[in-house]
Amino acid sequence: MEERITSRKNALLVRVRKLLSSRREREAAGLFVSDGTKLLSEAVRWYSGLDTVILSDGIQVQLPEQVRVIRVPEDVMASISPMESPQGAVFLCRMPEKTPFVPKPGMLLLDGIQDPGNLGTILRTADALDTEVALLEGCADPYSHKVVRSGMGAVFRRPVVQTTWACAREAFRSAGIPIAVTALSERASDLRRAPLEQMAVVIGSEGQGVRQEILQSSDAELIIPMNPRCESLNAAIASAIVMWQMKQK
Repeated sequence: MEERITSRKNALLVRVRKLLSSRREREAAGLFVSDGTKLLSEAVRWYSGLDTVILSDGIQVQLPEQVRVIRVPEDVMASISPMESPQGAVFLCRMPEKTPFVPKPGMLLLDGIQDPGNLGTILRTADALDTEVALLEGCADPYSHKVVRSGMGAVFRRPVVQTTWACAREAFRSAGIPIAVTALSERASDLRRAPLEQMAVVIGSEGQGVRQEILQSSDAELIIPMNPRCESLNAAIASAIVMWQMKQK
């Protein structure tokens, strides 16, 4: 049975705003928020943690029976939706249980990817190419609404793995899997000549690249060949190239 809320000061709507704006609030509550009918359909199809759905009047969607459904006027929806042109759906999901980190060859490690658009695009591409990805320190929150949206709901379809560099390094060393980093250096070799499917590859942050401590303890440095007049590639594009090359045996 649907509930109705007409006040913008309703406790649930206040909570939604806090969850949208704060990673700390999301982690403390064990909930994250997403928006839009397309993403809602992805959550319904793939994600078991759909909790509460807030819909504008007139929006019709098929939802599981156990999901709480709230109806609101359009002006109230506009007060909570992070979109400039709300689609009429905002929904809360329970955080998944943490997925343990397991070192595997052909895995991508993300070091300090802070831009939500880049992180979401990488997760979406990894889902499409069926590539294992692990987030190291300094990455954007994979459960922020910006990452969920730019990833087109990839977080609903496959688990997000998060770990530390210290943990990842020791795990790969123990498993005998070499670690390569993408770097703009004279020592870096053409990634097309490297057996990427047998390695783990680290992609660094948008502004700083891979951290020095990772560079210094890596087994290889790789470069994506490009026009000499171009200094670098966007982190999401570089990740896509690396993941594609990992599949070329």
